[in-house]
Order: sequence, then C-alpha cells, then structure tokens
Amino acid sequence: MLKIFLCDDDPQFLSSLASKIKELLPNSTVHEFVGGKGLSSALFRTSCDLLLLDIDMPGLNGLEIAERLTQETDLKNQAPLLVFVTSHDELVYDSFKFHPFGFVRKGHLDAELSPLLRDCEHELNLRKRFFCFQALQASGSKVKLPLCEILYFESEANYVRLFADSGEYRFRGTLGAIEKELSENGFVRIHKGFLVNQSAVRRLSSDEAELRNGEKIPIGRTYGENSRRLLMRYMMK
Repeated sequence: MLKIFLCDDDPQFLSSLASKIKELLPNSTVHEFVGGKGLSSALFRTSCDLLLLDIDMPGLNGLEIAERLTQETDLKNQAPLLVFVTSHDELVYDSFKFHPFGFVRKGHLDAELSPLLRDCEHELNLRKRFFCFQALQASGSKVKLPLCEILYFESEANYVRLFADSGEYRFRGTLGAIEKELSENGFVRIHKGFLVNQSAVRRLSSDEAELRNGEKIPIGRTYGENSRRLLMRYMMK
C-alpha cells in the first residue's frame, strides 16, 4: 500500500486532489497537509512513498521543503518520490535542481494526474527490485542493490563495473547478459561499453548522457538513435 503525502495552502484544492488520488489509487493512504510547516514536521517523524508538493506557498514553500529533504541525511536515505504541483509554470525551472520525478499543473489536473500516478507506481515498484552479484571486493561477497540506486554498468573485458549511489563495484560478467536481465526494468544500452539506468539520466546531448550525480557517459553511434529515443520518451513522461 502506497503512503502519499499532499501539501498545498489551498484547503479546497487539497481536498479535491486527495479525492482524485484516492479514486485513482484506491489501495493507497493519503495524508493532507495545509501549508509547509505541518508537512515539514511530519516528514521528520515518519516517511512516505510519494510526496505531491505545491511550489508556491506562504511561509515555508515547496522549494524550501525540497531543499530540506536533500540536506537531511535520514530523509535522503528514505526520500519519497517528489512531484511538484503548481499553477505557476515559470516556477518549474527553479525546481529542477531538486530532481523531481514529475510535475502536475493545477489547471490541467484531470489530464495530467492519472498518467503521472501510473508512472509513480511503476517507479516505486522498481524501488522494490534488486540486482544481485558477487563483488570482487571483500572476498567475493554477495551484494544486493535496489535498481533505483544503480546509475550505470561499464564493460571491462570479462568483468563489469557497476556505479551506484553507494559507490563502485566490480564483478565477473558481461554487459549483454545484464542488458537482457534488466532491459524491461528501464536499463538502456547507449554504447557497446555502457548500460545506463534511464531514471538516472538528467540531460541528453547528441553524444553523451549526463547523470543525476553530474557524471557524463558517452552515447555510441550504433546505439545512439534507439537509446536517445528511449531515454527521451522516459524523460518526457
């Protein structure tokens, strides 16, 4: 069951949004917060899976709450999926540095909410999935990583290097076998030597992908057209 927090300074809109979410996700629990102060206190007491947050609020606004989420270590380890809700499109650009999962415009709620919630469900389900391998570090101990924490894989002869939020690992294997295992879970081959987690990509150019940690990895000619198409489709959701 998904635990969802909603925060807005307009009680009427907040109630309407909660009703729509309960209708679309009947098995979820929805908690409403009028204004940022109550939400901020709740986030330090408990966690949630999904946070829909108004950007423009008096007092403690959505951007300030998002900044607290990124700064607090305890919250970072259990960070909710963040969706900004706004009626001011110009404020969206200010929120990019917090890497939100998506946006909902108040004036387009009926059109945008349902597909966004489907994407959120899919992403949260991915967080429950893991990739297991025998790491060469620590005498070949078995490592189990959530897929959402993996940034990319890099081929290295008969070995694979795995780069994750928690660090770098090395194990025996092939990129082709990993691609076959994880392609349905959002991992895209962008180069003969690189397999990337689409959810880790923040920007694309003609020849490289920039990840959420600022690292840039190359896009190969053979994989370029297909990988950019897949990544762009995901990024535009």
